[in-house]
Amino acid sequence: MILVDSEGEKRHTPLFSFRIYWNHRVEGHGWTVHPPLPMAAKKIRWCTVSTPEQKKCAELAKALVAVLPPAAVTAFARLSCIRASSTAECINRIKANRGDLVSLDAGEVYSAVKQFDLVTIAKEIYSEGSCILSVAVVRNSSLTIRSLRGLRSCHSGVRWTAGWSLPLGFLLSRNYLSWSKEHPLTQDVSGFFNASCCPGAAAMSPALCSLCQGQKSYNPQKNYHCETSHSEPFYNNQGALRCLRSGEGDVAFVDHLALESIEGSDSDMFRLLCPDGTQAPISHYRSCNLGRGPGGGVVSRNNFRKIARKFLMTAQLMFGRQGRDRQRFQLFNSSGFEERDLLFRDSTHKLALLPDDMDVSQVLGLDYVALLKGLGHEGSSLEDSVMRWCCISHAEQKKCEQWALSIKSEPLVCVRAASMRDCIEKIKRDEVDAVSLDATHSYIAGKCGLVPVVTEYYGSHCVPEERGAHFEADVLPSLVGVAVAKCSNKNVIMGNLEDRRSCHGYMYSPAGWLLPHRHTLSLTHNSSSSCDPTQVYNEVFWKGCLPGSEGNLCKVCMGGIGEAASKRCTDNHNERYYGNMGALRCLVGDPSGKSYGDVAFLEQHNLLANILSLSSSDWAEGWTASEFELLCGDGRRAALSEWESCNLGAIPPNTIMTRPVLTARVYDFLMKSQEPLFTRPNTAFKLFESEQFGESDLLFKDATNCFVHTSHMDYRSILKGEFYSHLEKVFNCTHSDILEFCNQDVCSIF
Repeated sequence: MILVDSEGEKRHTPLFSFRIYWNHRVEGHGWTVHPPLPMAAKKIRWCTVSTPEQKKCAELAKALVAVLPPAAVTAFARLSCIRASSTAECINRIKANRGDLVSLDAGEVYSAVKQFDLVTIAKEIYSEGSCILSVAVVRNSSLTIRSLRGLRSCHSGVRWTAGWSLPLGFLLSRNYLSWSKEHPLTQDVSGFFNASCCPGAAAMSPALCSLCQGQKSYNPQKNYHCETSHSEPFYNNQGALRCLRSGEGDVAFVDHLALESIEGSDSDMFRLLCPDGTQAPISHYRSCNLGRGPGGGVVSRNNFRKIARKFLMTAQLMFGRQGRDRQRFQLFNSSGFEERDLLFRDSTHKLALLPDDMDVSQVLGLDYVALLKGLGHEGSSLEDSVMRWCCISHAEQKKCEQWALSIKSEPLVCVRAASMRDCIEKIKRDEVDAVSLDATHSYIAGKCGLVPVVTEYYGSHCVPEERGAHFEADVLPSLVGVAVAKCSNKNVIMGNLEDRRSCHGYMYSPAGWLLPHRHTLSLTHNSSSSCDPTQVYNEVFWKGCLPGSEGNLCKVCMGGIGEAASKRCTDNHNERYYGNMGALRCLVGDPSGKSYGDVAFLEQHNLLANILSLSSSDWAEGWTASEFELLCGDGRRAALSEWESCNLGAIPPNTIMTRPVLTARVYDFLMKSQEPLFTRPNTAFKLFESEQFGESDLLFKDATNCFVHTSHMDYRSILKGEFYSHLEKVFNCTHSDILEFCNQDVCSIF
């Protein structure tokens, strides 16, 4: 790139410095920017899908000739606008080297990359962020999101993010729309709605085109009916709103950016359908939407990406929002060309140019790519016919395999992961489908875009009448965290734990990691010393076993043996001091009497059973409940039976979580899996028992009596106010690799 300063002196700078110097020029530091010159002359062929778009493209070509210096005219001024009948034809033309560039919705970007081997050159960035929200717009005040069956629908385009994928993913997750996967999703959608206009769906399901208004012709180049072209009046977001305005449709699925076109008194005519069954004004799209996904992008061939990137950078430099020649032409404005959103969406604030090594999941986001796979965008596969459950140890794998043999439903595949955190990442990557998570990991999973399916129910009210396919409970029984010490070790009390050896269930465990630091553990480190629990434990304790951590908090850990052998301190059952049973083993020491702790932080619910298990499992002989005491927050010690008044705090129940589009499918699978508990109670395999596999709380907590339907609830409401607030406070000052991974994938809506 050549930069010319205010005194006319030329300076050379690498291409990657463009953004820095561009900002300097805008901020008045005396720089003038000359666009980078292409390596060789090359005509740019932009594919358009309508007469208005062709006109705007032609005006862009003229503007480039007028403003570019002579040396650049040969290349970038040679913009050629080629007309196609639809975005699908544009993709085919670019693949066949009969075109070079086209701007697409993110759903079409995915198809172009995965099915046609094209590459994404740039993403549209909007004033409110990098993503769009899907909204359902209606004019009838009596409609709700739950009453859409049998109505007439208007969609911006088939497989479009806001008009298709996000709303259908939502309807499937709530079980409002059912899909057997024995045939394409379009077939079930056309049966769900009475009539529709979904541009681009003609080849998949003609019924989804019954409301469309485009010209019909036997000549493919003149047939615009139900095509992804502005020549179809009901195409794209504005077309879907046009379909609703005309009275042809009852509901329009569009993105929130399209609502900008509804102005003044018109806005009172429209309402949004909210997930909770209510309606809201169109201005409430942030809180009343069906999900978020990536915005549009520009695609090209791999061998053309460098030239395409330089062309887009030059066009934006000249004619973008801050372009130096924006008075001559505005790249992101279609007024004056009869339509909106031509070449790019008019709401585009700027284009983000993408590096060569970005995978499609990085461009569009893991959540969105997983959604598209779940909706069958890549066709059917073996993954569609099996349920993949996440297991974190050899013992869980064995129990899962027995579960797979015992069920009479779709096949179960048991997939191994290293920890609960690894399970969350694998679910996001579409490598597994579901897992049961403790309250802390449920919080992390919720932040990562996963949703609840059912919650483990520890109460005694799973009576036969309620054991149907939809058991719900007004109150979800909680668990309790406790601190336990040996009666013989009288000097160990809360407030006097400095330089002791500690036993914690595992990293991020509610009872072993989250709750203890709220209490005064030592006189020099009270509960307000740090909000990072791991830091507190490193400062207070001499050493300990906190599986999943490192350093001194791993020195008491043992690792695994035999088939469960693993390195020491892994946060799964292969570490013998992992979990509630592991923390108790840590407290009494290994069978040789070594490697023990002074205090154990664990859950109360299976403590007595685990003490009995010490002898039956040949871990340690002779231990009884009377040889252990609870440590109370006020410095007292109490019998194990006094846990209700002497504990670390309440813990919300475990929740089974998955990707949103799989909610209904996972729910049906779990209902079939727990059915034998009620219909065949003497069956050999017990879903909520783990003793025969040598551990406790495998896959689910052994205290579980049944599953409670919670897919209609947000993970925050399951975790409840005080516990959720505590998690927010802790993770605001605690580094977490898994949250960092997830945050990279979250769409930004400012």
